[in-house]
Amino acid sequence: MKKICLFAFLVISFIACKNNTSKPENDNENDQIISSDTINTTEIPFVNAIEKAHQKEAFLKESAIQFELVLNFGGNEILNGLATFSTDSSEGKIEMTNGDVIIYKEDQVYYSPSITNTQRVRFNAYTWSYFFMLPYKLNDEGTIWSSYSETQLGDEKYNTKHLSFKANTGDAPDDWFVIYSNLNSNLVEVAAYIVTAGKTKAEAEADPHAIKYEDFVAVKNIPFARKWTFWEWDSKLGLTKQIGEGTLKNITFLEVENSFEVPQNFKKI
Repeated sequence: MKKICLFAFLVISFIACKNNTSKPENDNENDQIISSDTINTTEIPFVNAIEKAHQKEAFLKESAIQFELVLNFGGNEILNGLATFSTDSSEGKIEMTNGDVIIYKEDQVYYSPSITNTQRVRFNAYTWSYFFMLPYKLNDEGTIWSSYSETQLGDEKYNTKHLSFKANTGDAPDDWFVIYSNLNSNLVEVAAYIVTAGKTKAEAEADPHAIKYEDFVAVKNIPFARKWTFWEWDSKLGLTKQIGEGTLKNITFLEVENSFEVPQNFKKI
């Protein structure tokens, strides 16, 4: 499975964000820090509860998953297509309604000759797969979990933990996340994050964002959010301003059966 830090590709250049100087609350020195390299994740109740709620074991028994995805930011549609991902996240394909196609296999990305502007190819290849796979990637190698005291978002309270990474993990080990799970269902409903790609950690922490997962539906008893909303985020104020939205339709499992074969005329980025 691809490491969680592939999220470094999430450089959302199309978002005009405020210059927010807030930072996440520092964990107390006595807060427990748990590394996935030194402890079995079944001993981390927070992660274990999320994996059970999202039916990780059943999800990984499937070969691949497919859904229609439409994304809008700033009033503009930035993606409309059919997404297909292997459940271990090692391969993926996005077929745009305009005929453009992107395929990734591990760390290699290929695209159809119809795509002339390649600036966002790698971004699109990995980012949306990552958001969809998030509940299944919380025990990737190098993950470090620690306490996070802010549990309130608006009127809602959540289970919360802070996720960071060991040095040399993935592409951006300085990235961090705050994961919010529902108190009753243990489903991941919000994930705040910073992106350090192309900037210092201090610069990234001045501009944090969040994704909110909504409108869950069960497919083979496995829950999936059919609506994503993207927000500016503040460690004290929570979700402050919506900046984007995604809709997922016709979520279904399928067998791979050469779904990710790369045509000979595709280019490699």
